[in-house]
Amino acid sequence: MSWIFIAGAAYLLIALEVILDKFLLSSNRVSHPAIYAFYSGVLSLFAFIFFPFGFHLIPPGRAVVSFLAGVVFVYGILSLFFAIRKSEASRVTPVVGATIPVVTYFLSIFFLEENLGVSELTGVAMLILGGLWISLDISKGADRKFFKGFLPSILAGILLAFAFTLFKSFYENDKFINVYIWTRFGVMLGALSLLANPGWRRLIIGSLFNFKKPSSENKKSGAIFVMTKCLGGVGSILKEYATSIGSVTIVGALVSLEYVFIFVFGMALTFWLPAVFQEKRGAGNIVQKISAIAIITVGVVLVSGYR
Repeated sequence: MSWIFIAGAAYLLIALEVILDKFLLSSNRVSHPAIYAFYSGVLSLFAFIFFPFGFHLIPPGRAVVSFLAGVVFVYGILSLFFAIRKSEASRVTPVVGATIPVVTYFLSIFFLEENLGVSELTGVAMLILGGLWISLDISKGADRKFFKGFLPSILAGILLAFAFTLFKSFYENDKFINVYIWTRFGVMLGALSLLANPGWRRLIIGSLFNFKKPSSENKKSGAIFVMTKCLGGVGSILKEYATSIGSVTIVGALVSLEYVFIFVFGMALTFWLPAVFQEKRGAGNIVQKISAIAIITVGVVLVSGYR
């Protein structure tokens, strides 16, 4: 069962990506989530190296939908970056992770006319319950019911669910490489569309000038950014590989490892950079997060096990 270890390694790398995203966004090394989303989208240019390995033309209608899926994905990660910048990564990621399968199932009911069984409905209910439970701010003296990044986390989950649903429908009808390239065109369009917002355009264009005379800190931040995206890319590939040789259900359920890794890393790094990672260390908050992760994990098992 080596694929379980491969899946574990995948979620470890993805968790490291989230932690480094948090570091760059909350330490002001990247001044705004729009800048971060722009460069994340621009990196999709590397998809062009796969042209000789399976690229081919597709019908215009499907091309437009592929572009749309890529654009939606960019705004999903933009919302995710806003959420990560505002709050604890150990809260944001499980909420997004719980929202995606819930929205995906409602999409399947609406578009594919699928019927959910009792187990699936129970799983959806547990995902909602776990997501809400981890979202509540139970710390003493808290001035709000939900954590600061709750709304952008929900929005990120909704947008990413739409994008992933479209991606999956493409993969079922075409080769992986071709779908990947066409959707990356959409990701590029999504990144460029961020320039339509005057405020974001000023920030993004201003950041481009840093490449002409980069400071030592900018060079370090750039290196961390590239490393972060490489970690996420390798993690995603390992996850897909583990899925292809092992159990789809178990690999999907192991996403709880990602939440646990993020929680542990966040707690450890809070002692080093408390202003950046912001993890609350009270016993109540720790118990809350662990119990919520357990509930979400059971929900993922029930939902994915009966697809």
